[in-house]
Amino acid sequence: MHLKHRKLRKSSIDKSISGVCGGIAEFFGISSFFIRLIFVLFLPVNLLIYIILVNTLPDSPRSL
Repeated sequence: MHLKHRKLRKSSIDKSISGVCGGIAEFFGISSFFIRLIFVLFLPVNLLIYIILVNTLPDSPRSL
């Protein structure tokens, strides 16, 4: 079985603000709607987490 090495990165395709939720969704292979919903439902705590992720996650390589 071939293991794919994935890295958590901001999405360059699925982005509303900065691509954090889209990147998390791509990493886990789920819809970005659910990730955004989780961030909104638990807003006070997740706002700090989101700000940290925006500043620390690398951008995904741009494709043509």
